[in-house]
This record gives sequence, structure tokens and C-alpha cells, in this order.
Amino acid sequence: MSERVAIVGAGLAGSLLGCYLARRGLSVTLYERRADPRVGQPERGRSINLAISERGLDALRRIGLVDQVMADALPMKGRMIHPVDGPLDFQQYSASGDRAINSISRGTLNNALLDAAAAAPGVEVLFEHRLLELDSASGAMVFETPAGKVEATADVVLGADGAGSAVRERLVAEGAVRDEVDFLDYGYKELSIPAVDGEFALDPGALHIWPRGTSMMIALPNPDRSFTCTLFWPAGNFDALSNRESIERYFAEQYPDLLPLAPSLVGDYQHNPVGVLGTVHTRPWQANGRTALIGDAAHAIVPFYGQGANCAFEDVVELDRCLSDTGGSWARALPLFEHRRRVNAEAIAEMALGNFIEMRDKVASPVFRLTKRIEHALERAFPGRYVSRYELVSFSTTPYAEVQGRVRRQHQYLAAAGLLGAAVLTAAARAARAAGRRR
Repeated sequence: MSERVAIVGAGLAGSLLGCYLARRGLSVTLYERRADPRVGQPERGRSINLAISERGLDALRRIGLVDQVMADALPMKGRMIHPVDGPLDFQQYSASGDRAINSISRGTLNNALLDAAAAAPGVEVLFEHRLLELDSASGAMVFETPAGKVEATADVVLGADGAGSAVRERLVAEGAVRDEVDFLDYGYKELSIPAVDGEFALDPGALHIWPRGTSMMIALPNPDRSFTCTLFWPAGNFDALSNRESIERYFAEQYPDLLPLAPSLVGDYQHNPVGVLGTVHTRPWQANGRTALIGDAAHAIVPFYGQGANCAFEDVVELDRCLSDTGGSWARALPLFEHRRRVNAEAIAEMALGNFIEMRDKVASPVFRLTKRIEHALERAFPGRYVSRYELVSFSTTPYAEVQGRVRRQHQYLAAAGLLGAAVLTAAARAARAAGRRR
């Protein structure tokens, strides 16, 4: 294979994809609209810490990057629930209690992957190149750069440029694809909890959640012993707090344990931007057998299952597998990639929306806690036969669509078993009453 491949977007998926394609001996150019993120200050309040789990780790292991890339990650073995009042409640993720998802900042992960891509043979990374024009049939591109417009061509163009993809925008303008973005009526804003005397202010082995019914906040640990907090509120609610007094009063009422730990809370709240959340639906993901979308550019999801990056990394693995299965034919590999991945992308998009409701509304409920205890007991009693949705999503590489089907069947079996058990108990009670009457 000697094709010249252009990857538009040097974020998480684009950088990892560059590493995979370099392994195939391809000539790869990564085009990134931003300046090099490894120098200068990161964009304020836009990170949302990532939770890398088995799917992402598997993608990194396959090319020997897991130790290098995950060096600064922190394992989280469960959720720590912060009620308005009352004690904290730790809920472990796995039945065994020893499995963890890994907190890492988006910037740290991106920089590590960029380093790996830039060091790979045959890979060139060009920053401050914003895509203006694209001909999906010829691979001709025009970029805006600080030095003016630059033209380029490639045999294959892959859009890995995120939910607001310029590649997808150009494909839509051509009429090659259709897209739809289902925006959630929620926004997010980041806050921070610094280290206290050089130590974590909260348990670093947990993903912290402040569930408040129609809203919530989460906090994930960082290597510098700080926490990145993210508020997920109905979009209009952010404007309701307009000054220091109203901000402090609200947080004292709704997040009473946070205020003493977050000295920069008011400034963070007033100056950090409100981000938007949504699900991207695109059809098809490729055009002319030489231009395609991957990761968030094709199917961005909301972040509530911690699977956005994991799903994008799994995309890279599948595209690489499709190239192997088609003898390196991009014209055959790109439609095959979409065929194999679309159903799984749709499945995790649905589960991510469902998990938002669970995190926001249910995790503090006694019924939810009891259900989780029963679920973990079943996993221990029937290892490998009963596996929870969370374990299958976060701690396996079982295709997302298969996860949905398996969990549905497990619930049907349990419901049937419950009905059978109830029938047996009812019959036994009737028999006992009849025997008593005969005596």
C-alpha cells in the first residue's frame, strides 16, 4: 500500500489513526486547525476529563502504546455519591471490586498520542491548517493557514475532526452525506478542586457524582492531585446565577461539601464557557470510496457512559481490521467499516443517553443501590453467564449492539425466573393451606 492518506483532525482519534496507518507503511499527513496543543496553554474549561476503559486500552495495547499513553491516568473503581446531606455512598463498578476505569485529561491524552504519531515513520503533522474546501471524489483540499491558503491532495481523506467536523460539513455541502445533530437541552461548565496541602481533597479512587434530579455534577481526579469538576445543568440554568452572592448561596444549598474545597469556584463559574452536548447522526459515513468520517465526526455521543474516546479508538481498530480483511482496498474497506460499526455506534449513543438519567436521577435511590447489589450477587453466583451492562460496556470489548441484546435477554430470563419463583411460592402456600384444612 503506497497511498497518501490525509487525516483531518489531530485529536484523539486522528492521532491514534495516524499511528495505526503508519504501521502499514502509508504516507500520512495529519492536518490540525489548532496550533500545536503541546505548547502554550490549553483551552479553558473545555476538556471534560475522560474515562478510558477496556476498549480504549485494547486499541492502545495493539500498537504498544498503553504504558506510554496511560502513564498519568488514575484508576477509579467506583462512584462516590454526594447527597445534599447525609453520608457519602461508594458504589463499586464491578462485582469483584477490582476493576477500574481510568481518569485522564483530554489534553494529556491528546499530547501523548500526538507525540506517538509525530514520531511514527511516514507521518507528518501540520498545525494551524483549517479545512476550507474538499472534493471528496478527487481528494483535493484547500486549507487556510497563517501564511495564506494552501492546496493539497491525497488518495484518501479521513475526517477525524470531531463533532463539529469540517470534513462532514463539506460532504454535506456536496450532497454526499446527510447529518443531524440532536442537541441535549443541557450544557456543561467546568470547575476545579485543587490539592489540599499537596494531597487529594476527595478520594482519588472514585468518580464523584452529585446527583440532583434534573441536574448533576461529577469530579474526576488529576495527577497533580486536583479534581476537574463538570456541571451538567439544563442549559438555561447557568444564566440564573449572575453574581458572587447568588453563586455562593446556590452552591451552599445544593453542593454544600464543594464550596469549602473550591476556592476558585466563583471565578471558574463566571469565566468558564458553557459547552453544548449532542448526538451526531450521519449517513453514510463515506463517499466515493476515498473520503470517510471516523469517531465523533461520524457519530458523536453524549459523555455519560464515558465511552466517547473509547468508541473512537475502537473505530480505529475496526478500520484497521477492515483494511486487512479487504487486502488494503480503501474502496472496499470504507463501506465495510461503516457496515460493521454503525449499529454499534447507534447502540452506545442510546446507552449514553440512558446512563445520563441513571447518573442524574437514580444513583442516590435506595432501590437503585439494592438493584446494583443484586446484580453484583448474580455476577458472582453465575460468573461469565450473568454480566451487567456496565461491566460489558466498560470492562470488555463485546460489541455495543451485542451488549444491548445480551442485557435484554438476561433481564428476560430473570423476569421469567422471578415469575416461576413466584408461582412456586404461591403453589406451596396453597398446598400448605389445603393441608392445614384437611387436618
